[in-house]
Amino acid sequence: MSFALFLFLLLLVSGLVWCIDKYFLRNKRPKDAKQPWWVEYSISFFPVILIVFILRSFLVEPFKIPSGSMIPTLLIGDFILVNKFSYGIRLPVIHTKLIELGSPSRGDVMVFRYPADPSLDYIKRVVGLPGDRLEYRNKELYLNGKAVPRRQVADYESRERLQYFPRYLESFEGAEHAIILEKEVPGFVAHGLDFKHAGNCDYNSGGLVCTVPAGHYFVMGDNRDNSSDSRVWGFVPDGNIVGKAFFIWLNLNQLGRFGSFR
Repeated sequence: MSFALFLFLLLLVSGLVWCIDKYFLRNKRPKDAKQPWWVEYSISFFPVILIVFILRSFLVEPFKIPSGSMIPTLLIGDFILVNKFSYGIRLPVIHTKLIELGSPSRGDVMVFRYPADPSLDYIKRVVGLPGDRLEYRNKELYLNGKAVPRRQVADYESRERLQYFPRYLESFEGAEHAIILEKEVPGFVAHGLDFKHAGNCDYNSGGLVCTVPAGHYFVMGDNRDNSSDSRVWGFVPDGNIVGKAFFIWLNLNQLGRFGSFR
């Protein structure tokens, strides 16, 4: 059971108990009688659960980064906040969009439900919008026939692996974000992958070429050689979007990590 569904059920049960007590049970109890423990607890927790449910469903939701696929932007153990209304207001649990407020832009760091298993939340960077033609060849990204601008900067030092990796600043419409590559790892090569709209992609010895279908997005990790992303399991449907990640609020291993990011 997902946490969103569990929270919704708690809200439903506690709210129902509150209503039953207010309109039925309260009038039948002697004035000096104590509330049953289950009524007392339900009434006490109902407003708290309601506030948490509204905040988490429509405003912001916390997530923890479990893997290194978004290094150097996000590290393992980062606790982040996700804006739940950047890409529209959606009903909790069933995820149906009610109000269109915006859509993902290239360069956004997006949380979404993994297409192959929607019970899992993934986080990657949006690199392709509906209709875009993407090519990833020899570790370089091309968008609609043009190379995505990037420039090499100081190497990234990995504390976990005790190594240095080439770091680049990649740019979408002037907004830069960091990526890392590994010289020793060969360029991406895959064949015969099976996912929805797989026919929109052509894999070859140098990489791949994909045309993003309508209502879908192409995402990649910033740790380009250590990320399972749209190159492997395909496109992210609009209906799977959770929200836009925008803020690191804690990392217990590196307490100095705090603030917004790109």
